[in-house]
Amino acid sequence: MEISAAVFYPTGGGVGLIGMWKAFAELEELAGSRQESAEDDCGATSGMRAGGKSVRTARKSNSDVGHAATFASGLRVPKPYGDYIMLEILKESGGVALAFSDKVILESLKDWAKNEGIFLSPEGAAATAAYDHLLKTGFLTADDRVVLFNTGAGLKYTDVTGGRGWDCAAELRI
Repeated sequence: MEISAAVFYPTGGGVGLIGMWKAFAELEELAGSRQESAEDDCGATSGMRAGGKSVRTARKSNSDVGHAATFASGLRVPKPYGDYIMLEILKESGGVALAFSDKVILESLKDWAKNEGIFLSPEGAAATAAYDHLLKTGFLTADDRVVLFNTGAGLKYTDVTGGRGWDCAAELRI
């Protein structure tokens, strides 16, 4: 079984990440051998429950942020259900939690739409922003095998992206 260098999953409440971690463990068991696991890299946006702060300060769980604000609604979780479990997964996997502004997420969304032909959801664009960031910092290389999760469709967010001054239909000719 080939293992990816990194898995990028936009994490809101954490249940997707928790389920993925369980699935990886089951796949390794089915394969009959324990291989080096892929690192789980979580994309998150600033102004919402970003696990990054808790990882850096080594807390056991995230405290309630109160007003969570981001246009990536799937990431807008003031108090994630699986907060302490996500932190344990990041620690166990050697992964990182990253936070990005809505501006960075929108730029990644636009870049991937124009250059890759993929109209990501804002949550998926948080994952691609994390990927692009880790490429720029040298944490990953272009030759690394990665998995990027896009957990929605950009066409469901045209009201939000349009409200941010991006006329996706005109720019992408759709």
